[in-house]
Amino acid sequence: MEKVNVGFRVYTNVRRAPKELVEGFKGIPSSNIGDTMNRLYCMYDIRSMNNKAMLGTAITIKAPMGDNVMLHRALDLAEPGDVLVVDAGGTMNRSVVGEIMFTYAQTRGLAGIVIDGCIRDFESMHTLDIPVFAKGVTPQGPFRFGPGEINVPIACGGQVVFPGDIIAGDPDGIVVIRREDAKYVVEEARKKQDSETKKLEKYRAGELDSKEHTEMFDALLRKAGVTYIDRAFEEAEK
Repeated sequence: MEKVNVGFRVYTNVRRAPKELVEGFKGIPSSNIGDTMNRLYCMYDIRSMNNKAMLGTAITIKAPMGDNVMLHRALDLAEPGDVLVVDAGGTMNRSVVGEIMFTYAQTRGLAGIVIDGCIRDFESMHTLDIPVFAKGVTPQGPFRFGPGEINVPIACGGQVVFPGDIIAGDPDGIVVIRREDAKYVVEEARKKQDSETKKLEKYRAGELDSKEHTEMFDALLRKAGVTYIDRAFEEAEK
């Protein structure tokens, strides 16, 4: 049996979704994509650092808290259009990436960086184009000892992320799309976006269908068991 150093491994092959399928999600809000998957695949506690939209395929990194040696290695293994997704243990006391690494990733054509942890050099967010998402910011720098793993399933922002998953992000946050689900999800998310766009255009034009809205939510509440009381609260308490 081949010797494997569990906890210190690099898997060099990633099964990515076809590029045209990934590009199909371009311009669709993360909220519409998340709704299409029953609102179960959105990350939490991770926010955009520079309000830039992100779309690409996941290269995953599992790192010890406060250590970035495997993140450095992943910068060279990733391909243009990939998003580095880092399980940094959610630690807030050390950053694992800063301006130099952001710039290197951008120059290599990476589509974004997601850190379940902290970044530093926040001012560079005003000058760089690469989308960056993280839990927070701290000036405290990282260790470079390892171990760690690349392209294994990880936890990031409360979601399991597999290598090759499609990662879509915007100022609202990040949604994770499984490669095998992507064809269905992109079609349904596009329908959702089109429907909401039409509704917004009507509302902005003053074309409100209050009757339809009232009937819809009244029916929902009645089905759930709501009680309507035709008195003021103070009267009902006497």
